[in-house]
Amino acid sequence: MDLIPYLYDFINFWQTVGPAKLVRFFWFALIFEFPRYVVFDFVFLTAYQISHFFNKGRRERARDCLFSERPLVSVIVPGRNEGENIYKLVRSLREQTYDNIEIIIVDDGSDDDTQQICTNLKNNNFIDLYLRCKIRGGKASASNLGLRYSNGKLLLLLDADSSFDRDAIENIMIPFYMDKKIGAIGGNVKVRNIDDSVCTSLQGIEYLKTISVGRAVASILGIYRTIPGAFGAFRREVVQRVGGWDIGPGLDGDITVKIRKLGYRIHFEKDAICFTNVPNSFRKLNKQRMRWYKSLVRFRIRKHKDIYLPTENFIFSNFMSFVENIFFNVILDIKWLIYLADMAYNYPSMVKFILPLNYITYLTFNILQFIAMMSLSERWKNDLKLAVYIPIVPIYAGLYMRIVRTVAYFQEIVFRKSYEDPWNPWKVSKKAMGEGL
Repeated sequence: MDLIPYLYDFINFWQTVGPAKLVRFFWFALIFEFPRYVVFDFVFLTAYQISHFFNKGRRERARDCLFSERPLVSVIVPGRNEGENIYKLVRSLREQTYDNIEIIIVDDGSDDDTQQICTNLKNNNFIDLYLRCKIRGGKASASNLGLRYSNGKLLLLLDADSSFDRDAIENIMIPFYMDKKIGAIGGNVKVRNIDDSVCTSLQGIEYLKTISVGRAVASILGIYRTIPGAFGAFRREVVQRVGGWDIGPGLDGDITVKIRKLGYRIHFEKDAICFTNVPNSFRKLNKQRMRWYKSLVRFRIRKHKDIYLPTENFIFSNFMSFVENIFFNVILDIKWLIYLADMAYNYPSMVKFILPLNYITYLTFNILQFIAMMSLSERWKNDLKLAVYIPIVPIYAGLYMRIVRTVAYFQEIVFRKSYEDPWNPWKVSKKAMGEGL
């Protein structure tokens, strides 16, 4: 195809298309994508920023209460073969502005140098407790073991490969003193290794969009649904009431739902900054996301299906949280396939014009979203360098991730493949399947 004649035909084609045809060609983007991911986010992100601004005085009073009471915060770090990350994590924790913490490392059957490193850290009083499980039991088991031996009024659950801004623990604890109905708080997780590869740079943009912006919007709407395992804070009595963490994968979203069912609010704290490493290749990323998306079906469609039922414990915000999640992540995946089939069947000769303009449309959406991300970022000058990858994002998010999600949903709905994931020991997954967890 010669480029110049094609561009002439492309421009001429769209000049002759009326508004009705434009809607017909781009109904998926106009009806679903633009209102939800552009208009909706801008409106409620603005509301979040306004709320955050007017709550400054209230936050300062809450901060004073936090430092006046100085509750013990138990930092629980479950992990397996994290020897290379433990020292950097502990150093980051020991530099925190809030220092009344106990650090508990739970070694889930590691066969690297984790035991030697943690024993050395314990002997030199850099950590408070090192618990070693000789036989691997999974993250939920390790988290619950840490909970059992912890003493704090408030809990932090962290991934071993995380690091934090110096005021991260202080900032994530403040909302507990602003609202007694807040049961858990999610930190603002960002990608540390964004420069490793194109894959990590794209995830850097994705994290800014789905966590920094997406969860801020979800929080102001009262439908925030997943406390990240990399950086999450909990009231101790609330975690004990729900019985701790159930077997995953997806245990982070699962415990969040259990807390919401008790009537507690879930809050996102944008100023509590955590950095984590993400998969540096698409092969590793595919493996991670398959696990994440299978867990969505397992927990939000099967285990917690009572959320949708008008029982005496029905909570509308929980219902809307699930409906929004399932609609935009599962149902619209089917709609996306229907859209592609619609265009290919009804307008085969026009696809060469429709698909490029689709790309331009989604590129425009992503540019607008990136502007929203920068408005919320405390490191916007550093994050701005990710802008060069924006032209790839429509393909990454709109095609690659949709394919991964669709395959994961199919495998979980039809075959319940999450129980075969090696992320958990096979005996643990077998028991979870038998108990319907």
